[in-house]
Amino acid sequence: MKKAFIFFVFFMLLLTLLPAHEVSAESEPEISSEAAILIDAKSGSVLFEKNAEKKMYPASLTKIATAIYALEHGNLDDIVTVSETVSTVEGSKVYLEVGEQIALETLIQGLLVNSGNDAGVAIAEHMHGSVETFAEKLNSYLKYLGLKNTHFVNPHGLFDPNHVTTAEDLAKLTRYAIQNETFRKIFGMKELKWESKSWKTTIYTHHKLMREAPYEGVTGGKTGYTLRSKSTLVTTAERENISLIAVVLKGDTRNIVYDDTVKLLDYGFAHFKTAFIPKGATFTANGDEYQVKEDFYYTQKIDEHISKEVSGNGILHIKNENQELIASLPLENKSLKKKEDENVKENAFHGIPFLFVFAVVLFFIWKAKKRTKTIRFH
Repeated sequence: MKKAFIFFVFFMLLLTLLPAHEVSAESEPEISSEAAILIDAKSGSVLFEKNAEKKMYPASLTKIATAIYALEHGNLDDIVTVSETVSTVEGSKVYLEVGEQIALETLIQGLLVNSGNDAGVAIAEHMHGSVETFAEKLNSYLKYLGLKNTHFVNPHGLFDPNHVTTAEDLAKLTRYAIQNETFRKIFGMKELKWESKSWKTTIYTHHKLMREAPYEGVTGGKTGYTLRSKSTLVTTAERENISLIAVVLKGDTRNIVYDDTVKLLDYGFAHFKTAFIPKGATFTANGDEYQVKEDFYYTQKIDEHISKEVSGNGILHIKNENQELIASLPLENKSLKKKEDENVKENAFHGIPFLFVFAVVLFFIWKAKKRTKTIRFH
């Protein structure tokens, strides 16, 4: 009895010494910010979400949208002339002066690296004449990309009650944007030599995990803050097994959004990996051969056993060890396509005699007409 009591006391003491913040394989991180989402950048799978569809104020995360839109619809070599409106914009700046001329690509760099609100207005006015028209075009573009709950009224994110988005939409947007090589390069810049008319300096990213407190694997990011939005943060990170995108909105303090982001990234890297099925991979079902039409990515838990099976209608179902569906993919029926190709060739072959006879008939008709004309001539 005494030994049992001693063992019990020892066991309880051991429990108290275990780290309380450690995330188990089954638990999710506790996030203090009002909204957040973590996704696999390759597959798009959602690994964690909190109020991800709630409309929120993004602050300077807006600049991700402005940057990718300008990269895709503008000419980076264009020279932009700074207007008086640009020079009077509030908030963070790259200190552009009225009449100054600067390349569009440089403005995009200043927009993302130093979060220049004035750079955002200069881009908007150059591309569409005014902030209002630019916002209309930007919203149409974002809707085309599949962002369902986003409406922007300016290119920089300064507060407006009608300027809203969601954590989910921002994750989708970032996933799309980082596929652009130029965006990805600027988004990942830690510092940049800046030379404008009134300001020659080195500008540094505002993202703490990229520079001041580097987190292993971070590849890019954007910060945001207004009194109403509070602190906001987007972060991309990559390690051997997976690439992640973390979005955190409305943290009461700067430290909170960074703590929440680290929790999300730790959780993602510890528990998930991206799996890959290459284009051209084949599967057999019911005597038919099926083929993957494009490279396909899906997300699974680390060390989790998965199974793949093809349904009767040619859909590849990927299930975990609990037989829960984690991904599905329509396949191309190679056997059916082969039969169709053979039928086309066979029909073409069977048509050859007919074409030959038809050609012979036309030849004799032509000869007869020629002979008739010759007789009439004589």
